[in-house]
Amino acid sequence: CDIYWGGNRGRLSRDPRGISQKAEEYVKTQGFDYSAWGPEVEFFVFDKVHWDVLTPYKGQSYSIESKEAPWNNEGSGYPMGLQEGYYPSTPSDTLTPYRNECVNILNNDFGILCDNHHHEVATAGQCEIDIKYDYLTNAADAAQSYKYVIKNVAQKYGKVATMMPKPVAMDAGSGMHVNVSLWKGKENVFYDPDDKDELSQTAKYFCGGIINHAKALSAICNPTTNSYHRLVPGYEAPAYIAWSAGNRSAIVRVPHHLTGKSYANLKRLEFRAPDPSSNPYLVFAAVTAAGMDGVKKKIDPGEQVRDDIFKMTKSDRAKRGIGVLPKSLGEALDELESDRKFLNSIYTNDVIDTLIELGRRDQREISIRPHPHEFYLYFDI
Repeated sequence: CDIYWGGNRGRLSRDPRGISQKAEEYVKTQGFDYSAWGPEVEFFVFDKVHWDVLTPYKGQSYSIESKEAPWNNEGSGYPMGLQEGYYPSTPSDTLTPYRNECVNILNNDFGILCDNHHHEVATAGQCEIDIKYDYLTNAADAAQSYKYVIKNVAQKYGKVATMMPKPVAMDAGSGMHVNVSLWKGKENVFYDPDDKDELSQTAKYFCGGIINHAKALSAICNPTTNSYHRLVPGYEAPAYIAWSAGNRSAIVRVPHHLTGKSYANLKRLEFRAPDPSSNPYLVFAAVTAAGMDGVKKKIDPGEQVRDDIFKMTKSDRAKRGIGVLPKSLGEALDELESDRKFLNSIYTNDVIDTLIELGRRDQREISIRPHPHEFYLYFDI
């Protein structure tokens, strides 16, 4: 819904949906008709979760139960190892009926069209349901409804669904890869048949904006302390600031598996850094601001990196100008404070101030007073 002040005082400036609608209007002022967005939201579905973090003087602990996990000691099921969960068949994948029901509800009751669903890389019930791309605010609405449906259907099955970016140590975390393209009428502006990667110059400038503001974007796209447990090398989560066609170690990827004019509508940039703990309205608006800043200023994203960045040495990355995303929420908030002007095309200053203030407050409260929903922050102790 849209949120207004009472008494004819207009729209609430901090309404996230209002911010996404401003982003849609801003795209039109820059000469485009609309942008298309397709979030890929990953999540975990556990059988049970136990935690005790309220009494640090007694001790702190957590426990995750899943029939799929290698630590399951029930003696039943067909557990999968760490990072061995991509596309297993039944009976190892125990969640096919659950995902089928989620898809049916999203399609039939919410009008959210799903392309496919599957088990994801991690063990212990990591899933993904892909939804069809849509206009910016519609896509954000779909992502919010998606989260609501998967949690409620999990409850029906006696399970627990979570959007934590990194609930399982030493295994893949959950991302919310954001696919974006700009359109004029029925023409995808990101498509160029004469380019080797079929990527237009406008798309490259949009990519340059994301690359240029990637560190500041982290504060919005990765808004929890747990987010930075995911953004580490070795688990498919991109930690390095680079772009490439088909390279999953870069934060911006250009999907390249379907080519040719008949697939021009699918040409897009895939921003792989965001995670599902973020607010999709704020994320899509912030990525719009960064990308359009790149288009306006013609920011070159640099040479694409085809090599696996995870396997490069620090000196190799430095030679190629490959930066690193912030390593903590505090560092990300510092980056946002120093690089915030690009957001002014869509965000008001009071909204940016509020985001920074809330991030700082959550950091302080979590470090001083543990909360049961933040148990996962203590994985590295």
